[in-house]
Amino acid sequence: MGSSQALALWVVITHLLSLGGGFVSCAKPSFWPSSATHDEAGCLSWRVQVSAYVDQIAAAADGLDAWIFDIDDTCLSNLLYYQAKRFGAYDPMAFKKWASQGACPGIPPVLELFAALQDKGFKAFLVSGRDEETLGSGTSQNLESEGFSGYERLMMRTPEYRGQSSSVFKSAMRKQLVDEGYRIRGNVGDQWSDLQGDNVGDRVFKIPNPMYFVP
Repeated sequence: MGSSQALALWVVITHLLSLGGGFVSCAKPSFWPSSATHDEAGCLSWRVQVSAYVDQIAAAADGLDAWIFDIDDTCLSNLLYYQAKRFGAYDPMAFKKWASQGACPGIPPVLELFAALQDKGFKAFLVSGRDEETLGSGTSQNLESEGFSGYERLMMRTPEYRGQSSSVFKSAMRKQLVDEGYRIRGNVGDQWSDLQGDNVGDRVFKIPNPMYFVP
């Protein structure tokens, strides 16, 4: 599949998300598919994998079982920004202006996972490479407006981490949590750099993103 075809497919997928249909069209269009039968083989995706895993685990009573969520194109979609830029090269200043508006739509299946984990007693930590000084307030308001509330902590890039790769920065954030006694039971992101490095957790779940790559 060529890059233009992949981007067109991503537009269709995101439109389906806005209708609440999830990443893959299945016989039962629900975030929590019951079970994958032979006829539903095409429905297998990260949603099915995470659903099966969440059903098997329980949060301990000490409140230290945690899940990590990336933000950009995991919790919040930047598709409208990249469409307006015609999927061109990354422009840090233009993206900062977009993100500061707090207009990123939430991604429904991730919000459902987020809420389901909270209902089961897991602590949710949102870890983002966004700059905390310039985008902290707008990001937290955007998350709240899209239903991502009640998380344990929003961890963003502070001055001492500027210039570090995403993988190094996020490894440092996860180490902080582990040093505090948290057990990372799951880790969800759209970039491999969200899911690699130190203390990645018991399981990682990669959400597809053909729009860009973050090392």
